[in-house]
Amino acid sequence: MKVVILGAFGKIARLVESRLLSESDTDMIWYLRHASRLTNPDPKRVEIVEGNVNDTDKLTEVFHGADIVYANLGGNFESKAKSVKKAMKADDVKRLIWVTGLGIYHELPEKFEKWNEGLIGQSVMDDTRRAAQLLETSDLNVTIIRAAYMNNSPKVDYELTQKGQEFRGTIISRASIADLIVKIIKTPSLYENSSLGIAQPNTDGDKPVGY
Repeated sequence: MKVVILGAFGKIARLVESRLLSESDTDMIWYLRHASRLTNPDPKRVEIVEGNVNDTDKLTEVFHGADIVYANLGGNFESKAKSVKKAMKADDVKRLIWVTGLGIYHELPEKFEKWNEGLIGQSVMDDTRRAAQLLETSDLNVTIIRAAYMNNSPKVDYELTQKGQEFRGTIISRASIADLIVKIIKTPSLYENSSLGIAQPNTDGDKPVGY
């Protein structure tokens, strides 16, 4: 198994990387803008590559021979989704895990939806939605993870909602998101061609706790 992790310095990505190193024999490529931020803990299993996700030619080189791409990105999602999709198609890599935010289908309860849209802004939400639609309508086998508002609690406690269901909850630990990602990487047939909302149970409200 070979996994390419895009945005490898991200907080969730580093949790995933640590768990894969200790719990599996998966080979990994850690792709990030500034490679000096990471130290290679196991050169036999891990390759660290510096690059920009919008550099499609570089991605195509990196994706060669990969089984799964896990994207943990920020910024402009649509342009990155286009680059990832094109590079995966060039290398005939199908399996993608794409982490994004909640609310892309207007699936939140009404008051939470209004609060979320107001905080994030229409242009950012529209960009996130276009990226998700681009991937969902491709021939990729993609699992989109729509995360609630994140915290750094070590507690792993989450429930999932499917596309078409109302989103439940308002907050989620990064450790919980990492747990879901690790499960999918270990068993790639899990949640194929799915869009999953993830949140901590019993945290419903008009806005997340602490906001």
